[in-house]
Amino acid sequence: MADAEARRALKADLARFNGRVSQPDDPPLFTREPEPDVQSVHWRGRDLMPLLDRLGREVDLGAGGPRRTLRLHNPGLAFGTTHTFWGSIQVILPGEVATAHRHSANAFRFIMHGQGSWTNVDGECYPMNEGDLVLTPAGTWHDHVHKGSGPMIWLDVLDISLMRSLQATFFEPYSHPTTGNVQPVDAIPDRSLRQFGSGLMQPPRAPVKPGVNPLLAYSAAMAEAALTQAAGLTSDPLDDVVLEYRNPVDGGPAMRTMAMQLQRLRPGFQGQARRHTGSKLYYVVSGDGSTTVGDQRFDWRTGDFFTVAPWAWHAHSNGGTQEATLFQVNDTPVLKALGYYREETREETRPT
Repeated sequence: MADAEARRALKADLARFNGRVSQPDDPPLFTREPEPDVQSVHWRGRDLMPLLDRLGREVDLGAGGPRRTLRLHNPGLAFGTTHTFWGSIQVILPGEVATAHRHSANAFRFIMHGQGSWTNVDGECYPMNEGDLVLTPAGTWHDHVHKGSGPMIWLDVLDISLMRSLQATFFEPYSHPTTGNVQPVDAIPDRSLRQFGSGLMQPPRAPVKPGVNPLLAYSAAMAEAALTQAAGLTSDPLDDVVLEYRNPVDGGPAMRTMAMQLQRLRPGFQGQARRHTGSKLYYVVSGDGSTTVGDQRFDWRTGDFFTVAPWAWHAHSNGGTQEATLFQVNDTPVLKALGYYREETREETRPT
């Protein structure tokens, strides 16, 4: 800056009135491309499982207290798995109750292991078994009860990082004069599933809020059947066989701030490289394969997790003899709603 000395001289005077002017040593406000603090990270299931076992044995799940969770921490951030959401692995044991509360963060559970738990979301009660996806939209009361015989383990994802950056945090514990820290169950405990679960038909006068997904549960059986049907289509050059969980009312993402996908990589698949704004987290449901992210290579297998940082080139491959299935969460709905989403492949550039 030719006027660097003048800028330095102004700095103190401006500060007296809570003002500033750009200084020669300030970091740039704009960069040619995104330079995220988020790192691409690989968590191995074989490392996490002993820690989850310790959590189950050594950490209490007390009424009204925090959940028993292992957070997937991103070393590039002060908190969070990415800059917009937190991924945590929750452990709940037979007979335990994760008591009811509500908060301004959107949340969902993808069940990794076990069966016999039930979740109650604003009076609707659904089973949680391996491979199921259960939603907890912002502001809904929710609790979980484990009625099964073995430990339950599931992935919790909440848009806490986004909520905190917008300074919109609210939290409220639940208390009921007769049921205490758990909610009563409605007379029709699976109302939204009965109304919207077909995905194709719905009551013409069912009350729905614009942009809010009324469907709270997506079963593993439904997802598996849909993915098997999609395998008969032409392979997606990026993801092979891939489907997104959708809002059955308007066809939008399952949640307003997070999108979830399930994909299958068949033996021999080599995906095209791409990069995009926004971040995502993968959980390896089954099988093994590899993903290159920038100059890193993640050789993953069942039970692993990995993140892809914003604007990092990445590509999937399956060099084995068995199919691999991946569950993904991303923050694409936020980027698209704000007009900040951009995606490129090696062959083309296509702002969206």
